[in-house]
Amino acid sequence: MKAQDALLGASRMKAWEVALWLALLASPLALPTHALIINEIAIVALFAISLDLILGYSGIVSLGHAAFFGLGGYAAGLLAKHISPDPLTGLLLAAVVSALAGALMSLTVLRGNDLTRLMVTLGFALILYELANKLDWLTGGADGLQGVTMGPLLGRFEFDLFGRTAALYSLTVLLLVFLVLRRVVHSPYGATLMAIRDNRLRAMSIGIPVASRLASVYTLAAGIAGMAGALLTQTTGFASLDLFDIHRSADVMLMLVIGGTGWLYGGIFGAAVFKVMQDVLSNITPQYWTFWLGLFLVVLVLVGRERLVRPRSWFARSKTEGAR
Repeated sequence: MKAQDALLGASRMKAWEVALWLALLASPLALPTHALIINEIAIVALFAISLDLILGYSGIVSLGHAAFFGLGGYAAGLLAKHISPDPLTGLLLAAVVSALAGALMSLTVLRGNDLTRLMVTLGFALILYELANKLDWLTGGADGLQGVTMGPLLGRFEFDLFGRTAALYSLTVLLLVFLVLRRVVHSPYGATLMAIRDNRLRAMSIGIPVASRLASVYTLAAGIAGMAGALLTQTTGFASLDLFDIHRSADVMLMLVIGGTGWLYGGIFGAAVFKVMQDVLSNITPQYWTFWLGLFLVVLVLVGRERLVRPRSWFARSKTEGAR
């Protein structure tokens, strides 16, 4: 009972978290001129926490997580263009399609070592990239999927050019997914995932079904990544081969380097820092912004490596305090 109470206490929202999320939800209205970048941050933050679920909590490395992001984006776009423009239906379809792909991929990801997983996940993303390129009659090929028009959200809220509705939509989805994942990682199921991450052989020896746990969490993470891709397509009205590109998988990995792995806020904070720096630096030095971003990452790793550990240590303390 004490362990269950501790997990339940850790999953409860603290006062500062409630204030943080209220501020985030109010930001598109308080900063209407920045609604578009707020929408981008919410989408990539959702993408980042989906990767953190398998990397930070389960120890599964992946260099092709953009495969599920792209699948979700194209699924939502094709549904809106040919069948139904309802955003929530497209979001659900994207989650299901990407989760099914994740379940299929989990059969290969569970085999081999970390290097093998990196190559397999990267290869899967490259295959989907080439398929989307060749099936131009369906996906638009190199020109992208154009003419995607979304209907009003909940039948009432039209997507405006300033991105306020889009930002509120993406932030709401991010919050709901965050709350679900918070309960997942602070449950006995989440505890078994972290046991597998720390020592897979020991987890097997105490009776944890390692293969089924990893397959299920990989499927869940793929579905969430697909939702992030769907949000991008729905809020921009366009889907292109860029959704599958390796730079998306690399960027989301960098966000977790900035924010830290093994705590869900790491993906959110990392996404915010990454996108804001990208926006500011590209305005200051359009040709060399990647240099300054790379320099920041090098300094962060070499000089401020403790910043990657401190959030997790603080989070562990907050869990202990919540249990008390």
